[in-house]
Amino acid sequence: MMDKLSKSAWGEAGALLAGVLFSMAFAPFDWAILIFIALSIFRLLLIDLSAKRALLRGFAFGLGIFGLGVSWVFVSMVVNTGASYVVPLLMTLFYCSFWAIFPAIFAYLFVKLAQPQHKTNTLLLFASLWMLVEYIRGEWILNGFPWLQVAYSQLDSPFAGFMPVFGSYGTGFIVVMLATLFAEAFIDCTKIIVLSVIVPLLILGGQALKHIDWTSESGDSIKVTLIQGNIAQKDKWALENRNTTLKQYYDDSVKHWDSDIIVWPETAIPAYYADVKDDYLIPLQQQAIQHNTDIITSLPYRDKEDKLYNAVLVLGKKPGMYKKIHLLPFGEYLPWQPISGYVLSLMDIRLGKFSAGAIDQPLLKAAGHHFVTSICYEDAFGEQNIRYVEQAGFLVNVTNDGWFDGSIEPYQHMQIARMRALESGRYLLRTTNTGVTAVVSEKGKIIKQAPLKKRYSLTSDIKPMGGLTPYARIGDKPIMLLMFLSLVWLVFRTYRYRLGGDS
Repeated sequence: MMDKLSKSAWGEAGALLAGVLFSMAFAPFDWAILIFIALSIFRLLLIDLSAKRALLRGFAFGLGIFGLGVSWVFVSMVVNTGASYVVPLLMTLFYCSFWAIFPAIFAYLFVKLAQPQHKTNTLLLFASLWMLVEYIRGEWILNGFPWLQVAYSQLDSPFAGFMPVFGSYGTGFIVVMLATLFAEAFIDCTKIIVLSVIVPLLILGGQALKHIDWTSESGDSIKVTLIQGNIAQKDKWALENRNTTLKQYYDDSVKHWDSDIIVWPETAIPAYYADVKDDYLIPLQQQAIQHNTDIITSLPYRDKEDKLYNAVLVLGKKPGMYKKIHLLPFGEYLPWQPISGYVLSLMDIRLGKFSAGAIDQPLLKAAGHHFVTSICYEDAFGEQNIRYVEQAGFLVNVTNDGWFDGSIEPYQHMQIARMRALESGRYLLRTTNTGVTAVVSEKGKIIKQAPLKKRYSLTSDIKPMGGLTPYARIGDKPIMLLMFLSLVWLVFRTYRYRLGGDS
């Protein structure tokens, strides 16, 4: 039956549905088992296909993934801008179709390289190739788009135990390999015996690893307060609202002078640094010092060369500034010019033209501890967040997901942020404008969370942590190199076999 479906026109429909199931493995649906079902179905749908047909089927699978998984792109262009539906709908379709190309490329290459006679090689090929394509999409294309990557779906499963050891890509490889084995067992019943051994081993192994404390406390508890402003995106930058916004954050903060750290969300201050330095920031810093509190806030900063940066500022005894390194395409800079600029102008969307900060910026310090800073989707890049983590006691992420109110994006983004806490073995303070604002433990678990779309001040205690997880020591590159070398070996085996030199 599966063989007939694979070869029929219904195969593309099946791939599209499998892609939708794939997306439902992630937040806010959180049906983690669906990642195995979706990838298994996709593997079965690639049996005995031509490379061209596989390309089409992979595109259908990708369209299912991103059509649901990044549907929030449409929300960002309509809800907060008042744009008509036509252009945003076309832009969303184009955006989803662009990312669907990557599963299509995967499917094409897999069918070209697979050797049906060598089942073990096929398992390794499927997993290695999928993760390498995922890595290229997540790290290189359009400054990286690491959304809906396999491992994130398993944050609350036993496979989470592998994340501090292998990171998101290494854990993803394990998950994809297992999903492929499920598909092979569907074809060949003898593989069920292998599954009956491997599945319990992986589950028990992951569960055992979850109980290992890779890092340890390195100081007294720190009392923190996260301020969620809940200021509508359409009102945020209106000049007539600036003073009201500044007063709101001030009023919400002075109630918590007993906290060691107070954190505001991304661009909480809707003004350039120079415009509010003397009348607002300096007096606020003086009060923070007086109360032995550090305020971590965010605002745009323009330097002497007229370069604009998205920045995080520490106000307290150890003032400092971090300038965002990893810029958001279409949000902070515009690729594909002049087309992208023209399309956005049709929708009357005005975006900043930011510059990237230096990679080697020193860590900021608050409450006597250095911390790793990330702004918005910088928390989606594992290696960036472990670059100086050995010196840091905790992580801080400031975000504004107000563009995506009412969509699934804030939940997905929170899921991604949790991975960084787990990989690094550090508490995470994540403050957003409208949600999800939360304190995350070093095990990747949410300790406290603010309600969405509500003005709220969340107070909790965290523990500064020291030491390194295995992943924090090695990062992604050695793991990806092993996958690449595996792929090279498999390609060599395939062409040797086709030339008659390997049976």
